[in-house]
Amino acid sequence: MGGYFAAKRRLFSEGGPDRAVIGVDEDEGRYLAMELSQGPADDRVIRVATRKLGGPGWQVFANKGFLAETRKTRQAASIDLRPIAALPGAHNHQNACAAYAACRALGLGPRDIEAAFATFQGLPHRSQQVAEANGVRFVNDSKATNVDSAAKALAAFERIRWICGGLQKEGGLAALHPHLGHVSAAYVIGREAEAFARDLPGVAATISTTMDAAVRAAIAEAEPGETVLLAPAAASFDQYDSFEARGDDFIAAVKRHLGL
Repeated sequence: MGGYFAAKRRLFSEGGPDRAVIGVDEDEGRYLAMELSQGPADDRVIRVATRKLGGPGWQVFANKGFLAETRKTRQAASIDLRPIAALPGAHNHQNACAAYAACRALGLGPRDIEAAFATFQGLPHRSQQVAEANGVRFVNDSKATNVDSAAKALAAFERIRWICGGLQKEGGLAALHPHLGHVSAAYVIGREAEAFARDLPGVAATISTTMDAAVRAAIAEAEPGETVLLAPAAASFDQYDSFEARGDDFIAAVKRHLGL
């Protein structure tokens, strides 16, 4: 992590930007923002967070689904992010804040940015809503190839039929355990499906092995208001050439079994 932070820090400290958009939810971001600022009111640094921020500087944060911009202690704008289906969860709200801050630094107005948010359809394999049927959403987050990204995906939805599994990475799944409360059931795919399922305490897990079997079972058991979520928390190379191929297979299986 130290090496990663040092590499990112160089982009700012040696790049000499007119504006620096920095996430301050983590210690590293807070340190970098303080290092680049000449004082609390220095608005060359735009601080971004998923919690309410205070102070005289330039700040963009998301709180309870609302994006707010403050500058010199005054609120400049507020945008309701909750209706935007392509931006579920705190991590996507953080992304929205960073994009908003970059656009504001370029002189775009809040209402223009809000209108653009409403047209955002999401990116392939990243919280991508691919279908909705009988009150059930189907979301492709095949890019969630590690525990941290899968945890963020699980936090973004309330009731989840979770398709997961693949080649596990170092560290196991322990870091996911606090985030399993939203999971109604898991459908585990991949060569290591049985071992993966054993490391999901308190979760009703089905050993599906293949994507087709997992999607078929999830559709059969899903109830209105639930989300069928592909967030593997593992690499794809036991079954696929890439996470993109895995996501495409999920989309094809959903459409096939829904008759779309």
